[in-house]
Amino acid sequence: QVQLVESGGGLVQAGGSLRLSCAASGSIFSINAMGWYRQAPGKKRELVAVITSGGSTSSADSVKGRFTISRDNAKNTVYLQMNSLKPEDTAVYYCKVPYTGRDYWGQGTQVTVSS
Repeated sequence: QVQLVESGGGLVQAGGSLRLSCAASGSIFSINAMGWYRQAPGKKRELVAVITSGGSTSSADSVKGRFTISRDNAKNTVYLQMNSLKPEDTAVYYCKVPYTGRDYWGQGTQVTVSS
């Protein structure tokens, strides 16, 4: 079992910044990919960014140049630094960890960007 605990969401004005964290715990040997997803009201959940254990990253075009994903392998923690936030970034942000054949999701953290 893997437990994921997210933190760092909140309310911020457009142009502001937030940093999300997601810590994985449980019976973990090693984790490969860790990712962030988001779901806005009335929309499907979408990939924001993903990072492998080796540090390779990939992100959605809509956040390139503004969001940065990173991780601390020793702490099994993934971060999402979000800069130049826009109202359209408003969503619930979830971290996801695929492990031993299944996907584990965090509880989600709300990010609200006011105009």
